[in-house]
Amino acid sequence: MVLQQQTHFLTKKTNQEPSQDFIFRSKLPDISIPNHLPLTDYVFQRFSGDGDGDSTKTCLIDSATGRIFTYADVQTNFRRIAAGIHRLGIRHCDTVMLLLPNSPEFALIFLALAHLGAVSTTANPFYTQSEIAKQAKASAAKMIITKRCYVDKLTNLKNDGVLIVCVDNNEDDDHCVLLVAGCVSFKELTQADETELPKPEISPEDTVAMPYSSGTTGLPKGVMITHKGLVTSIAQKVDGENPNLNFTADDVILCFLPMFHIFALDALMLTAMRTGAAILIVPRFELKLVMELIQRYKVTVVPVAPPVVLAFVKSTETEKYDLSSVRMMLSGAATLKKELEDAVRLKFPNAIFGQGYGMTESGTVATSLAFAKKPFKTKSGACGTVSRNAEMKVVDTITGVSLPRNKSGEICIRGDQAMKGYLNDPEATARTIDKDGWLHTGDIGFVDDDDEIFIVDRLKELIKFKGYQVAPAELEALLISHPSIEDAAVVAMK
Repeated sequence: MVLQQQTHFLTKKTNQEPSQDFIFRSKLPDISIPNHLPLTDYVFQRFSGDGDGDSTKTCLIDSATGRIFTYADVQTNFRRIAAGIHRLGIRHCDTVMLLLPNSPEFALIFLALAHLGAVSTTANPFYTQSEIAKQAKASAAKMIITKRCYVDKLTNLKNDGVLIVCVDNNEDDDHCVLLVAGCVSFKELTQADETELPKPEISPEDTVAMPYSSGTTGLPKGVMITHKGLVTSIAQKVDGENPNLNFTADDVILCFLPMFHIFALDALMLTAMRTGAAILIVPRFELKLVMELIQRYKVTVVPVAPPVVLAFVKSTETEKYDLSSVRMMLSGAATLKKELEDAVRLKFPNAIFGQGYGMTESGTVATSLAFAKKPFKTKSGACGTVSRNAEMKVVDTITGVSLPRNKSGEICIRGDQAMKGYLNDPEATARTIDKDGWLHTGDIGFVDDDDEIFIVDRLKELIKFKGYQVAPAELEALLISHPSIEDAAVVAMK
């Protein structure tokens, strides 16, 4: 694996031009994408001016409390929150960390920061104190928005002058937070006057989201995703006369996948809002609760990761619930084998099942055309066809030469949906995006005769566990810190 990784980087550094490039594109035609617009202007475009959106329709449903936010509520709230954040001193291009579980507040705060022209760096609330501190310092976060139960992890950061905002729904809890922890109450932000916020000048190249990813190798790095990149990624999926991902305003889309992860943030939350669908937010995945919610809210779209698919397949409880409303089940975050895909279809007889493929750095690389408004026939085990308005090639891991159909090599993607680069790390950026603009994914796959993509292996050393990234370098650094350990190497095993 180490030798293969070294070859991988040597391949990308070579100046030798391949004799012929085999470039793969979508079966769907390219479309006009308004990626000059700031993210929130684009996402809510149909609810402004001459748009056909109905602002009284439900946008967010909080499964934990039953709270409902219409599209009008969401827009009013995020503008007020943006004004409140601005009043606390956050300005254009400043970074704010979202350390929150799935909740309407996560969505509203992300949109508020985008509207303000600030940057959201999203983090898993279950991270340790040191993991949170590393990301907060590396991203230069000036504010952290979190829940009271996570404040103890932030003591050192608060002492360093980072402003802590606490999101808790109970008024007594907020009062307690203010007295005990010295945090700002989130309620203060929601009560701000949106007319006080000056309209920021946002460039399409401004960073709007900065999740942390280990990429193809090494320690987690800040992935700079621009307004242009996210707008392009959303449009590739749901815009055009024949959208690749046919979400509609009548859909109820289940969201238990973590919203701090790019899959839920881009392909689920923002994409659903662009189409006017309702998003049913669930704090975490619990099988029986999820099946109960599907039955109660007549959920139509269920985005999943492979461990969730496995839970559905192995469960003997599925027959006790009415799951017939589900018309679409989209799997991402890790590759799903054909056998598991075939097995889950039996549990959801009315659902189209398919996969998508992407990474934090690349945006959505591929989506199954089974989900298109005018669908195509697809194969089990494929992770879709390349996104429209993008190009893909497969390169030999030794020579860097591009390969024809049915030949396995490293998948490379090029398009406006890709990241701008890694924060303060030009070397890692140059290793991932070559001089011709091709982003090297570190995944091994091939394109078949029907333009469908199959992932067969991983070139990168990164370990994936239940859809989450585990960076070997991070574990090695931790092991080596032990006085009795001289050196360590971490590899994956089944």
